[in-house]
Amino acid sequence: MEISVKVNGEQKTFAIAPADVLLDVLRREGYTGVKCGCRAGDCGACTVILNGKAVTSCLTMAAQADGAEIVTIEGLAQSNSRLHPLQRAFLDHGAAQCGFCVPGMILSAKALLDEHPNPTEPEVREAIVGNLCRCTGYKKQVEAILSVAGKKG
Repeated sequence: MEISVKVNGEQKTFAIAPADVLLDVLRREGYTGVKCGCRAGDCGACTVILNGKAVTSCLTMAAQADGAEIVTIEGLAQSNSRLHPLQRAFLDHGAAQCGFCVPGMILSAKALLDEHPNPTEPEVREAIVGNLCRCTGYKKQVEAILSVAGKKG
């Protein structure tokens, strides 16, 4: 079967099997910024934005994405290879340690800021609660996200 999706602004058609999860389809199609962590929805490494909401792609059936708009970390950088403000903030605040959790965490933060541009620290912490990081205590990630809050990007 086939699904038609818009990934990072580009219309795509993907051949899928009925049991395929979105994580596997995206990685197979070259979107390797979508990380495979736990396959149980617990770590957030596979987070993408699906129709404006942060979702764990390991728990999303690919068929459910038919007709959807998907944003992966590969699509977040702006034109002329400029980093998205969240990506820049993560670098500037030292919030990217090993980097494995960073794509999912940034996408969770983007979904939050798109819906709620001026979140409080507790709201930021709640938005990234599903993104596990072994390298940090989340302080620098929260600071990075709050530094972007209220700004266009």
